[in-house]
Amino acid sequence: MDIPKYILDLREELNQHNHNYYVLDTPTISDYEFDQKLKQLQDLEQQHPEWFDANSPTQRVGGTITKNFNTVVHDYRMYSLDNSYSKEDLLDWENRIQKVLGNVPLEYTCELKYDGASISITYEKGKLLRAVTRGDGIQGDDVTNNIKTIKSIPLQLKGDYPDRFDIRGEIILPYEGFERMNQELIEIGETPYSNPRNTASGSLKLQDSSEVAKRPLECLLYFVVGNNLPIATQMEGLERARAWGFKAPKETRLAQSIEEVFEFIAYWDVHRHDLPYETDGVVVKVNRFQYQDELGYTAKSPRWAMAYKFKAEQVSTQLNSISYQVGRTGSITPVANLEPVQLAGTIVKRASLHNADQIEKLDIRIGDTVFVEKGGEIIPKIIGVDLAKRTENNLPTVYISHCPECHTELVRTEGEANHYCPNFYGCPPQIIGRIQHYISRKAMDIEGLGGETVALLYANDLVKDYADLYELTVDQLLPLERMAQKSAENLVNGVLKSKEVPFERVLYAIGIRYVGETVAKKLAKHYKSITALRNATLMDLVLVDEIGDKIAQSVLEFFENPENGIVIERLQQQGVKLELVEKFNPNATTKLEGKIFVVSGVFELFSRDDLKKAIEDNGGKVGSSISAKTDYVIAGANMGPAKLEKANQLKVPIITETDFKEMLN
Repeated sequence: MDIPKYILDLREELNQHNHNYYVLDTPTISDYEFDQKLKQLQDLEQQHPEWFDANSPTQRVGGTITKNFNTVVHDYRMYSLDNSYSKEDLLDWENRIQKVLGNVPLEYTCELKYDGASISITYEKGKLLRAVTRGDGIQGDDVTNNIKTIKSIPLQLKGDYPDRFDIRGEIILPYEGFERMNQELIEIGETPYSNPRNTASGSLKLQDSSEVAKRPLECLLYFVVGNNLPIATQMEGLERARAWGFKAPKETRLAQSIEEVFEFIAYWDVHRHDLPYETDGVVVKVNRFQYQDELGYTAKSPRWAMAYKFKAEQVSTQLNSISYQVGRTGSITPVANLEPVQLAGTIVKRASLHNADQIEKLDIRIGDTVFVEKGGEIIPKIIGVDLAKRTENNLPTVYISHCPECHTELVRTEGEANHYCPNFYGCPPQIIGRIQHYISRKAMDIEGLGGETVALLYANDLVKDYADLYELTVDQLLPLERMAQKSAENLVNGVLKSKEVPFERVLYAIGIRYVGETVAKKLAKHYKSITALRNATLMDLVLVDEIGDKIAQSVLEFFENPENGIVIERLQQQGVKLELVEKFNPNATTKLEGKIFVVSGVFELFSRDDLKKAIEDNGGKVGSSISAKTDYVIAGANMGPAKLEKANQLKVPIITETDFKEMLN
């Protein structure tokens, strides 16, 4: 017998049976026959370890232990989606698209929005290479060993697939499997899981992959992404994915107009309850990838896609009390403490009341029966009061006048919705909140240090600001509760490693009000050092691209505070990166300095990303839309008609990619 060939044939046969059962739902052999063949393959692989393959069907049973999940940067960013709640929202979205593309005929893919855990899976030469959770969209956790146990995810692809690509999907737990898991827990006296979505998400981070293998998880794939893929539309991408062996939902439809989109939404708003898993809306995408490229992205979301959320579930319950939370900027948030009630698969005990105006507008009183809705919010909110059940004992709510933590009198700036505690450096939640923000993943990402530990450090007088973190020693940490030698060393080493974090993330981490990730990058790129930013005037700041009066004023106020200045100087002394370290590019020039380019169409010599990089590497700037300030439009095949019309109207020169290449040479 040719053992290597027999092993390969067995693997191929078992992969096909897996596909038939878990993807096509048309098994061709019995479970017993499948198990016998799998056992035969396991025995052969044990006898011939030289023929081990990480993507063999035998590896689906799990058994790998992962103590720490490595953080991996996505090859292609995972964006979130903008939400809409009405037909009017979708019509407004279509109008925005048409303004960019011109009145071109548009097709839309309509896909159900599954309520699970997002995943990005990379395939190379047809084999599953790695699987990474969404994380913050830039980077996530490597959960490859756990993902391999999900039988609807192919380990080896079929047919004519690209050499390397990523495919995005949602890990879900069907109702039937969820109920079965809960029944087993109830029978042994354990607390059942709260809802399928959280259970699916939690499954991905279990340390023992054999435990993941026991859970009836599925994966529905919905988007293929990669360089120079032979795919022209979203719908074609889904069809190709099915041919390669993926479980791509068959409920997806191609709509020739926004009216057909509305028909799809109306149908599934009723029939979604017949599905075997949770869905909370419809995702509408511009079908053609060329148009998707033209539309591009905002800082957080693609402009070419929109999530329509089905009407939120509502419940009524009693408002028992109102508490007030203090945020890291001093902002006060009132929170409703409710009689626990089941809502959208979870037990709700608290809801946001937003601010004093919202409480006054709804006339919310303690003891009232209130209507609570989850909608698109992660935190439930109160949307109204059942006045028929109000009694004379339910007195009007008087908003607090002093900070609930440090008792400083609150202030409210004209035009602001929230009250603020002005005790910036003396209010404990503000101090702890700023340090927690500083160490967070998108900021300094300090390994070994979490939010609870920050509170513990503050309570033990070890830190009063984020510069204090760099003076912590292992000996100081060891007496703390639940702090062992190894965890203390990890914390100190994690703090030291944060000195390598680039300036733009440090600028976000220090917590200047209104300076989020995107603004921090723009300011870092423009000023290149904290010293230059510190010396900037209001006029200087306003002249920076996309920096308005509100952000500029906030930056000035931050640096005018002498205590902030002391903390920044201490960070500098500790070696934290407060200057932009620009990577040396031997091919960079200043040939395009001061020139603004807009890129439109499909190109042959460059990918769109490479073209934009070439512009920036040579001192130019890439504009998102054509204006009087645009110097050139680089036009490829199928340039958007709206951009062509705008360029001609403003007399902006239109050049080809060949012209651009000659310009560089």
